[in-house]
Amino acid sequence: MCGFVGAFDLRNNSQPIDEVLKETLRNQVLEMSKKIRHRGPDWTGVYTGNNAILSHERLAIVDPLSGKQPLVSDDGKIILAANGEIYNHKALREEFKNTYKFQTGSDCEVIIPLYKECIARGGDFSEMIEKLSGIFAFALYDNQNDAYLIARDEIGVIPLYQGWDKCGRYYVASELKALEGECVTIEEFPNGSYLYSKTGKKAQQLASKPVKWYHRKWESFEGVKASAKACDERGNVINPSVIEKVRNGLENAVKAQLMSDVPYGVLLSGGLDSSIIAAITQKYSKKRVESDSKENAWWPQLHSFAVGLEGSPDLIAAQKAADYIGTVHHEVHFTIQEALDALPDVIYHIETYDITTVRASTPMYLLARVIKSMGIKMVLSGEGSDELFGGYLYFHKAPNAQEFHEELVRKMSKLHLYDCLRANKSLMAWGVEGRVPFLDKEFIDIAMNLNPSDKMNIRLEDGKQRMEKWILRKAFEDMLPESICWRQKEQFSDGVGYNWIDTLKKITEEKVSDQEFARRENRFPVNPPKTKEEYYYREIYSKLFPSDSAAKCVPHEAGVACSTAKALEWDAAWKNMDEPSGRAISGVHDKAY
Repeated sequence: MCGFVGAFDLRNNSQPIDEVLKETLRNQVLEMSKKIRHRGPDWTGVYTGNNAILSHERLAIVDPLSGKQPLVSDDGKIILAANGEIYNHKALREEFKNTYKFQTGSDCEVIIPLYKECIARGGDFSEMIEKLSGIFAFALYDNQNDAYLIARDEIGVIPLYQGWDKCGRYYVASELKALEGECVTIEEFPNGSYLYSKTGKKAQQLASKPVKWYHRKWESFEGVKASAKACDERGNVINPSVIEKVRNGLENAVKAQLMSDVPYGVLLSGGLDSSIIAAITQKYSKKRVESDSKENAWWPQLHSFAVGLEGSPDLIAAQKAADYIGTVHHEVHFTIQEALDALPDVIYHIETYDITTVRASTPMYLLARVIKSMGIKMVLSGEGSDELFGGYLYFHKAPNAQEFHEELVRKMSKLHLYDCLRANKSLMAWGVEGRVPFLDKEFIDIAMNLNPSDKMNIRLEDGKQRMEKWILRKAFEDMLPESICWRQKEQFSDGVGYNWIDTLKKITEEKVSDQEFARRENRFPVNPPKTKEEYYYREIYSKLFPSDSAAKCVPHEAGVACSTAKALEWDAAWKNMDEPSGRAISGVHDKAY
């Protein structure tokens, strides 16, 4: 995982730009790229052409010695800057071994022969990108055809932004901060989409309308409602093969994502999701997956990391899970004051003022610093499970299977704005790559094609509701201690210690006066803050990212316990609520407000 900045349409006419302007633009792109060097502290590479400049900041995970970027094709005509990991690169390399001469061992280089094949066959870029299994954002420049292709992974695990300067030049960057101050308009590049410039239209007209390449039948309830059921209405397992499919699919995803030429670890909060990922990782960590388990791993002991206030729920549960799984476990403690001191830095790196994201990103940011200090450059995490299986506590109130599934689809479509953004940017602030096996493309299809009624928190014969993520718990109950496997969902910002959120709410209530809050629409006409806590974060954000374009890149939606606004209709008591903590769900969370 890395970071890059790309500048395109440098000429604005059919004539080549002069050397003085080219050098000026190159220096400008380099300065923009420096702002995201935390994403790639290992190497900087620059390509300068007549109509494109690409600067890449590298975090070396696969092929540290020869995989520096931008990558250049065997014929010198294609230049690629990529951020992410392509997990099926070995299979793709085998496919092109007789038609393309690979220049490096980088997993991302397979994008180049895929592009060349795509162009030769008429340019079906959706088909081309669909062949990639991984997390990625890339900018490819074809200097022979003077064309560029920009693309982002299906869920948006990897961040990507686009912008236009006052001369109409088009830019893309891995983080917003690289564009702020240079571009008059900035937007997030949509996940699951691509932009190809060779259409006869002006790039600035086309760039606001990238083409969606990612389409699935499960996006509609009609596509999944007749799926095979794992259990009956009473909760009895009637089709164990469905549960087995979940288990095998996630194990395959974890194994594929263990490719690494540097030390790696796992984030272990003690919740169900991170514990499952840690347990599966431990299963495969003794051997190198790159050699089909024929070689011993270079770093055979798996290290796990947890963060929290002293005595927090997550720390206690994480130690239990680590003892059972057998990882070398590390507890990282932070104080509330340390977290408060870090808030400006956290908001700078995560580039959002969203309450949920700021609350959860701060402990993760502090944890990432410790992880990097120990020489770990990659960690696996449990993000995405709650969106796939309905793990948030508000899902207990879903009125029927259709509403349940449609909310999952909405949550999946917004992951790039919240959990994926938090996990990526909090870790990459310190040059640590985060991988998310639950969001493996093939596993997403398995989980989202399950019959929605199997995921619902149905009422059992004893009158109790079935626990959230039941099917996932059943699939891995033999790999975890019972107290972890059947532990109630804790959102990360709650699990690190309830005092963290309670203190944030108290302090921000005191620091933002009633008069300031009353004038919030005058102070912040774009997305006026809904609470004093949000106002406080917005003040910090606006100093770092003052443009209206930057403010518009942040989501602004009411919700309860991480719900979408639509799900507020499920319970009349939620009508006037706007609280992302899981403790807002009265009657479900053990520590409800």
